[in-house]
Amino acid sequence: MLFNSLEFLIFFPVVCLLYFPLPQALKKPWLLVCSYYFYMCWHAGFALLIFVSTLSTWVCGFFIERCTTVKLRRLALALNLALNLGILFTFKYFDFFSGSIAAIFGAKPLLLSLTLPVGISFYTFQALGYSIDVYRGDIPHEKNFLNYALFVSFFPQLVAGPIERSVNFIPQLHERKYFDERRVESGIARMLVGFFKKVVIADGLAAFVDVVYAAPEKFSAAQLIFATVAFAIQIYCDFGGYSDIAVGAAQVLGFRLMQNFDRPYFASSVDDFWRRWHISLSGWLRDYVYIPLGGNRKGAWRKRLNLFITFLASGLWHGASWTYVAWGALHGIYQVIGDITRGVRKKLYADWKLENFWLFKALRKVLGCVFTFALTNLAYVFFRAQTLPQAVMVLQRIFAAEGGSLLDGKVWLQALQGIQFFGLLPVDALSWAHILTNTGIGLGLCVALLILLDLGEGRSGRLIDRISRCPYPVRWAFCLVLLGAIMLYGSFEPSGFYYFQF
Repeated sequence: MLFNSLEFLIFFPVVCLLYFPLPQALKKPWLLVCSYYFYMCWHAGFALLIFVSTLSTWVCGFFIERCTTVKLRRLALALNLALNLGILFTFKYFDFFSGSIAAIFGAKPLLLSLTLPVGISFYTFQALGYSIDVYRGDIPHEKNFLNYALFVSFFPQLVAGPIERSVNFIPQLHERKYFDERRVESGIARMLVGFFKKVVIADGLAAFVDVVYAAPEKFSAAQLIFATVAFAIQIYCDFGGYSDIAVGAAQVLGFRLMQNFDRPYFASSVDDFWRRWHISLSGWLRDYVYIPLGGNRKGAWRKRLNLFITFLASGLWHGASWTYVAWGALHGIYQVIGDITRGVRKKLYADWKLENFWLFKALRKVLGCVFTFALTNLAYVFFRAQTLPQAVMVLQRIFAAEGGSLLDGKVWLQALQGIQFFGLLPVDALSWAHILTNTGIGLGLCVALLILLDLGEGRSGRLIDRISRCPYPVRWAFCLVLLGAIMLYGSFEPSGFYYFQF
């Protein structure tokens, strides 16, 4: 069941209408039933996998808490990791590694051709995070199996995150839940922001990006640049939109989910970008991969190796493809280079006393944002391309375009005419005019609104939270503007969220 579908627009109100009047003892069983129904709408058999993951990690927590020796605790954790990672490997990675190994030796690969369960990487990591937290003593074993099952399967964030941490979510399952008008109103407003990002901006840009990346050899350097930048906005609005809907839906039901994004394209460095982008995954990999590898405790070069390995793992988590591995490796290289040059940059700033000039600080911030955005877009070529050769070909066309290199003024002159990028689609003049007037300009306005929304997310609190404290007319005017944009420019043909494939 997609958030941006008629089924969900019926499902969620029904869940809420029955949830709030129910006695406290029945609220969590009702949410658990709804969560399993939500997941089974994709494939009924997938429910068995999530139940196996739930039961195995819960039993693991039970044994870890009762084991009297460290050796037995480690054995229980190791068996649990092997089972759950084994299931993940079988469904997501077996064919990839089998095909890659067979290609090396020129043999015929053994392929299972299994359907990838929606959201398996998300709920597997969430459940394993609980087991590790119990092992470390960060949280006691949750004795109520129903509570734990709801933690793993809670439908707002089940299939695409945020990857919730047990220390944040499980204590909320022991709180009494009541209807709160202001909280519900704020949650609905956040859901509207998410729908706006998804059905207006992400789906609108996807039409252009899909055409260009389906046959990139047919397009010029400027067109490929615009398609890649459009993809950067598309994937942010697609995944960020899902996260906003998830956080908002959970808020309506009385639960607090972690924020998954914090204005990532305003980041002034790649390191800063990863503190703002997919925060739940970045935190998970830091706590359960980077730190166990040794973190920064074993010297500078070991730290850099650990960073690189962690980002390789991030790439592989996103998908069983060498394009994702290359994307993760490129971000790992960015991190290593940034760490190597950090000391030199700080010394230079100190020697020249540049930090004393506010103009330098502002300029460094602006240039840092532009440079970081350029680096992330360079990596996005690998993320969006269908194969590694295609990604290399796209980069070759961008940096050595027909008629001159990327530094050639002619290429940038063509790029400045990108206001007509929707005209690059293979349609006749009448259809082009319709797309430009009804979609191109509209999307431009909506992207501008997105920038304003992101600018509003500042140190004084999240925009939605601040708006929820405004007078009634202001709150509803904000919602009506978003609803109007959705009705005017939204795509009402349900399309899957990009991160569902992970």
